[in-house]
Parts: sequence; C-alpha cells; structure tokens
Amino acid sequence: MAAEGGHGPQTSGDYISHHLQNLQVCKDETGQWVWNACAGNPMAINVDSMFWSVLLGLVFCFMFWRVARKSSVGKPTKFQAAVEIIVEFVDSSVKDTFHGTSRLIAPLGLTIFVWVFLMNLMDLVPVDWIPMASAAVGIPYMKVVPSTDVNITFGMSIAVFFLIIFYTIKNKGITGFIGELTLHPIAPPTKGFGLIASPFIILFNFILESVALLAKPVSLSLRLFGNMFAGELIFILIALLGLWQLPLHFGWAVFHVLIVTLQAFIFMMLTIVYLSLASESH
Repeated sequence: MAAEGGHGPQTSGDYISHHLQNLQVCKDETGQWVWNACAGNPMAINVDSMFWSVLLGLVFCFMFWRVARKSSVGKPTKFQAAVEIIVEFVDSSVKDTFHGTSRLIAPLGLTIFVWVFLMNLMDLVPVDWIPMASAAVGIPYMKVVPSTDVNITFGMSIAVFFLIIFYTIKNKGITGFIGELTLHPIAPPTKGFGLIASPFIILFNFILESVALLAKPVSLSLRLFGNMFAGELIFILIALLGLWQLPLHFGWAVFHVLIVTLQAFIFMMLTIVYLSLASESH
C-alpha cells in the first residue's frame, strides 16, 4: 500500500515511521555533532520536542501575562473570562486536594494543567501540515506533539519526583523521610524476641516503599505518553486513507479533545495528590 505524505511515494510503514521519527542531534564516536544518526544513543536530543515544548510554555506565559496586564473588572473580554474560569478551577482543585500550606502548589498546578493541555492540543493539527512545511525548508523530521515523546513526559515527572522528596523532607525532616521508607507498612518490633526480625522487616519495608515512591514518576510519565502516543498513531493511520480521512479525522478529533483535556487534568491532579501526601504527617 502506498501513501502520500508530502515526501514522495512510500509504503504505509515508511509513512508511519517517518511521522514517528524525532528530529535528533547527538555526538558521534568522533565527538562531532550529527543529525538524525542517533539510533541507540541515550544522549540524543530530540530537537523538535524541545522546541515545541519551550515554545508552548512561552505561549502560555505570554497569554496569561497579557490577560493579567489588561484585565478589566467592569467589562472583561471572553478570553479573560476563560482564563479566570481555568484559574478558579485549578484553585478549587488545589484547595480540595492539597492539605498542606504552600504558595507554590496552586501556580504549579495551573502551569502543569495549561502547559500539558497545550502540548496535547498540538495533536489536533493535521499530521501532514507542519512536517510538510518543515520538509519544504530542508528539515526532514518534525514531531509537533511534545507529550508523545517519553523524554518530555519523564522530564516533567522527574521534576515532580524531586518536589515530592523536597516537600517530604521539608515537612517531616530527613528522619521522617527515612522513617516512611523503613517503618511502613509493617511496624518492626521494638522489644522482646521480635527484635531479631526487625532488620528483615525494615528491609522489606524499604524495598516496598522505594518501589511505591519510584512508581509515582513512572506512572505519571507513561500514562501521559501512552495515551497521547496512541492518539497520534490513530491520526497517522487515518491520514493513510487519503480523502476518505476527512470524516474519520473530524470524529476522532472531537473525541480526542476529551482525551487531551483529561490527560492534562490527571497529570495535574496526581501531582497535587502526591505533594499533598508528602506534606501530611501520619
């Protein structure tokens, strides 16, 4: 089967592979920077994912800064009203979920929700438009949905992971942090014959709690990546149908809007829940 994606006749497999390939740069064995020859190189940089994620972050900052600068109480614009709804929604979610005291959580939740939403929203751009425009100026690959790159989702989840550790130590101290990893869920005996089993129980607790702690950033990143990657792949498969793609593309796009929003909301809420647990004392 042949498909036309603006890159000449190619098989369906070639078309799919091309659209799933990132624009990469890395150092080769001689220490020279090379483009798109980075297979198996863990130090490769996905330039397109970095570009679009930073650009969308700047778009988010500019839009909200402009609304804050030109906000009006008497006659707000529709965009101002939309921004206020988002801010109030995130603020209420934080108040209902986060039980600690921190001025960072609400701005963090807002940033995560809007930024992830904008990255996910790029999935609604027809799959050939931007890659074809990039090919016309000599850029062979261009993936425009940063959240379909596991490196981006892991980067965000690792930042959340460090915040979890920071808030745990801040609110419970280093001894409290170590205690959570070693004294739960099974409390080791503190007297009598059971003291012999205490080291084994502490080791078991440490392994169990460490896995649970590390599972938080892994689940955050893979959930977002898996859902968005699957959505992007379906758009690419629909594009293989040529003109017949139009009704299917529209139907999937309408449904995908729900996924785009839901995944941004889930990432935000899980972040707030994890940081709330890190701030609570048991």
